[in-house]
Amino acid sequence: MEFVIITGMSGAGKTCVVDSLEDLGFFCIDNLPAELITVFAELNRAASEYNRVAVVTDVRSGSVLGARLEESIRALDEMKIPYKLMFIDADDEVLLKRFKETRRPHPLDEGGKLPLKEAIALERKLLEGMKARADYYLVTSNLSATQCRARVVSLFSGKQEGEMRIHFLSFGYKHGIPSDADFVFDLRFLPNPFYINEFKPMTGLDDPVFDYIMSFEESRQYAECIKQMLSIAIPLCKNEGRMQLIVGCGCT
Repeated sequence: MEFVIITGMSGAGKTCVVDSLEDLGFFCIDNLPAELITVFAELNRAASEYNRVAVVTDVRSGSVLGARLEESIRALDEMKIPYKLMFIDADDEVLLKRFKETRRPHPLDEGGKLPLKEAIALERKLLEGMKARADYYLVTSNLSATQCRARVVSLFSGKQEGEMRIHFLSFGYKHGIPSDADFVFDLRFLPNPFYINEFKPMTGLDDPVFDYIMSFEESRQYAECIKQMLSIAIPLCKNEGRMQLIVGCGCT
């Protein structure tokens, strides 16, 4: 059984993640109280009715979520039920904007008594332990629904046990460094094909652009350095049980 526990910040996009997992054949339960996770996992293991299961538990269960989820995870370990923990996150400014746009109350706003900004801060504090131990960490601040779905599909479609997913992301520094990147490599000192007219409408996926960049010795040397560094880091990250690695490559 593939068992995924999903938690994270309210408004970060857990619904989008669940919808994507359902499309991949997962049986999903939203808003499951943390103390019922072990009960459901044990029942499903005994019945073997579903091969792929995902449950969502978050602060809708109450402000004691962190402690109860920790207890449930320890119980799963003792029961030797394998699982993966997925944490969905977004920047505070993005969460504030999303709540204001939807006009929905935050689960911790105590009937409007707690300001939205303070409710988000409290939720982040309650979930900091889960974020630290997550097997999958997905930041949706700059992702559209389509991009969020693509990330989820990439992680869970045809995934083999023990296989690490490695994502390479290109980004522009003027837009900021991707907050979920594990490694970031600065490419701004390499020759920039954008300033050559014939390359402006192209991307790095086009052969002429690739050939131009790799025609310089410094580009080939830097690519080799990145390769050597990752060849050391990837096995070490995998030994720690990490299931995904995100590598950001930034340009002007």
